[in-house]
Amino acid sequence: MVRVLVVSDVHGDFRGLCEAIEQQPTARVVIFLGDGLRQAEDAADLYPDRDFYLVPGNCDMGSTLIPIRQETFGGKRFYFTHGHRHDVKYTLYRIDMAAREAGADIALFGHTHQPYEEYVDGLYLFNPGSLRYGRTYGYVDIVGGGIRTAVVELR
Repeated sequence: MVRVLVVSDVHGDFRGLCEAIEQQPTARVVIFLGDGLRQAEDAADLYPDRDFYLVPGNCDMGSTLIPIRQETFGGKRFYFTHGHRHDVKYTLYRIDMAAREAGADIALFGHTHQPYEEYVDGLYLFNPGSLRYGRTYGYVDIVGGGIRTAVVELR
């Protein structure tokens, strides 16, 4: 099994970010979906045993990181971005189409501060919500060739 921790919209809550990381000790990969990039970079330094993949959000002013990434974990293709460039507060059509065009198995996004999980015609759409405002994060498990998503409330 491969577990990927997915965190978004930290907005300064470094302590909460560290708590989420510590609550998922089997997650060796951490995907950060923006808005709190400085805290994510600090966490990457604090947890060198984890592999961090970061994208900036609309509140991460001045970041030079690429806003959309694609990576493969456990044989599954991940497409991830903050979501503001895909207008996810209004529609999921653009992120859905972009992820399908990229050949992704799962699209990860934040920005709305609301958790969201859906599977449609071979593509998972997953938003872990906001660590700061909703006290939620998520994880993706790659198990037996399949994908399982979960939203978790920060304890």
